[in-house]
Amino acid sequence: FLSTGNTNYTINGTVNHDMLIVAAGGGGGGHDGGGGGAGGFRTLSTISITASGAVVTVGAGGAGTTGTSGNAAAGGVSSVAVTGASTYTSAGGGGGGNENGNGASGGSGGGGGNSGANTTGGAGNTPSVSPAQGFAGGLANSGSGGQYVGGGGGGASAVGQDGHGGGGVQGNGGDGSANDYRTGSNVTYAGGGGGSARLSTPGANGPPGGSGGGGRGASDGGQTGGAGTANTGGGGGGG
Repeated sequence: FLSTGNTNYTINGTVNHDMLIVAAGGGGGGHDGGGGGAGGFRTLSTISITASGAVVTVGAGGAGTTGTSGNAAAGGVSSVAVTGASTYTSAGGGGGGNENGNGASGGSGGGGGNSGANTTGGAGNTPSVSPAQGFAGGLANSGSGGQYVGGGGGGASAVGQDGHGGGGVQGNGGDGSANDYRTGSNVTYAGGGGGSARLSTPGANGPPGGSGGGGRGASDGGQTGGAGTANTGGGGGGG
């Protein structure tokens, strides 16, 4: 199920399902923003479902922003709701912080924005499930001489990298996790978006997103943060 929105289907008989549920990634923060957190990544093995209906929901990716306060939009929730039984849910990724805003919590957390203030990344695995569906976003420390670097968004298997303006250390997105349920071969999902980077020595490319569809962060003005890759749950890059 890849189309955004709800899909109804019928289960005939008793079937053991292996489920891969990936939520949508959060948007990248604007104006020296942090990377968006990846959507929550969950696998559930041999879930026994007796004949009934079910609704599969695929969340929509969170929009990035050009704002200077608050956060980019969170990613949408993805779920499988079985009639008369359980609902299995993955949480959307947290939005990256705008300018001097903290990253938001979610399936994986968004990275902190940085334009002169120290900020924190959002928590991952929010709400809490076991095993964890994602990791925290990276923090952002202010630099000198106009060096501002946002934190990377968290991914399904790793935290987002901290952005340190003083040392020109870029906030890469956290890596995602691989799974073969959908295609029979491993595909990597739920990488965090890279934070933005405005450095005294401009770089050709901003911080990369994590493996699993995380968008690249913008570098040194004039660039746009990269979008997360469709149908991966990857977070957007900071602007």
